[in-house]
Amino acid sequence: MILEASGIRKSFGSLEVLRGVDFHADKGEVVSIMGASGAGKSTLLQILGTLMSADAGSVVIDGKEVSSMKEKELASFRSLKIGFVFQAHHLLPEFTALENVMIPSLIASRGASEAREEAAGLLREVGLEGRMEHKPSELSGGEQQRVAIARSLVGNPAIVFADEPTGNLDSHTKEDIHSLIFSLREKRGQTFVIVTHDSSLAGLCDRTETMKDGLFL
Repeated sequence: MILEASGIRKSFGSLEVLRGVDFHADKGEVVSIMGASGAGKSTLLQILGTLMSADAGSVVIDGKEVSSMKEKELASFRSLKIGFVFQAHHLLPEFTALENVMIPSLIASRGASEAREEAAGLLREVGLEGRMEHKPSELSGGEQQRVAIARSLVGNPAIVFADEPTGNLDSHTKEDIHSLIFSLREKRGQTFVIVTHDSSLAGLCDRTETMKDGLFL
């Protein structure tokens, strides 16, 4: 099992957003999390991805208990084991697609040549071989999301968390991104946990969990 979370609780002031959530994902599994706005999906995803701390509960990723890690250790673990894809692509506009994908490696103090080689390989893998030197403003929304997906795969993470990865895309482009996600799972054995409102994407996943009022149904 790549991810196992138990008893996750989170409140903001008097509002209890997560009320003792249990969740798991196996290696190579693509799991979707659905539910109405305000159900707690994105909060859970941020806690599972170590971007936010829970008030109670435990999170184990790739055999490591991350809930009790100090921030420096957690940041190092996150850079090695976790990838993220968001609805907003969060690409840096002044850098090319290649440079954007290189950034996680450079932050991790890997050499520029190694970072460039891996980034180029990942961009080829997501179908952007001819667009590497283009800046985000020169790319379509679907191409920008492909860059973001390539960036999430730097270092071959144990798990990729995606928050509404096709939320801003038209129906045809959504289908292309859906196909890409499952192609990457087949080629890499990559685990994905995806928060989505898109029932067509959820329908493709190995498993869909639905949240309501801070708990899974």
